[in-house]
Amino acid sequence: MTETEAVRRPVPPKPRRPSRPSRPRRVWRAAFFALAMTGILAAVAWALLGSKLLVVRSVAVTGTNLVSVSTVLTVAGVQPGTPMVRVNAAEIEARVDAIRQVRSAQVIKSWPDRILIEVHERDSAMAVAVPSGGYELVDPYGVVVRWVATRPNRFPLYETLTPAASLRGDPGVALAAAVLAELPPQLRSTVQSVSVPDHQVTLALGGGVTVVWGGTDSPTGKAQVLAILMRTDARYYDVSAPGTAMTEG
Repeated sequence: MTETEAVRRPVPPKPRRPSRPSRPRRVWRAAFFALAMTGILAAVAWALLGSKLLVVRSVAVTGTNLVSVSTVLTVAGVQPGTPMVRVNAAEIEARVDAIRQVRSAQVIKSWPDRILIEVHERDSAMAVAVPSGGYELVDPYGVVVRWVATRPNRFPLYETLTPAASLRGDPGVALAAAVLAELPPQLRSTVQSVSVPDHQVTLALGGGVTVVWGGTDSPTGKAQVLAILMRTDARYYDVSAPGTAMTEG
């Protein structure tokens, strides 16, 4: 190959880069997507807030026994027709929790149009005598659950000079309720009354038998020792310190 032929050989063309959209086209495309997104957001907002599709149509209440459903609904204050997105579950729960017999409440949004209020009521633990007659049943936190004319056998009498209405948060009530909850069922069924002098739970059983139980420590050991001691048919037992249990009478 001569030098002249080498010079005349055609040079292959360079690959052409794909043409980029012009700047005006890119601007219009961005504007189109922005408008489309705005339209979608507006449609969603309208569906959630402005339309009749996602609004409260029914409110259901479960778990009530001491409190009427109508009372819960009134206190909850959920208005039919309210957009579901505007229903504040925490505020409703706080209002229902304020009902005396309610221990806690949970509000569940069941889309698209239903509100469910799950109520957990307080459990009575003991009875407190009322000077004017009857008994107030209190829970382990000292909260009055309800009044009854006759004390049910399953609720021991809590002996105290403090009015039932002032027992909320009382440590003696909490201690007595904790001890009652840990007693063996057979022993628990014989308890007539309970008192807490000097932070020591004392149980009055049927037949005039007294048991000084003490605190919530070693419930199994105390129950075993008491079962052995009660074979002596005494009238007084002290198992507050199982290592030095005592009997009298």
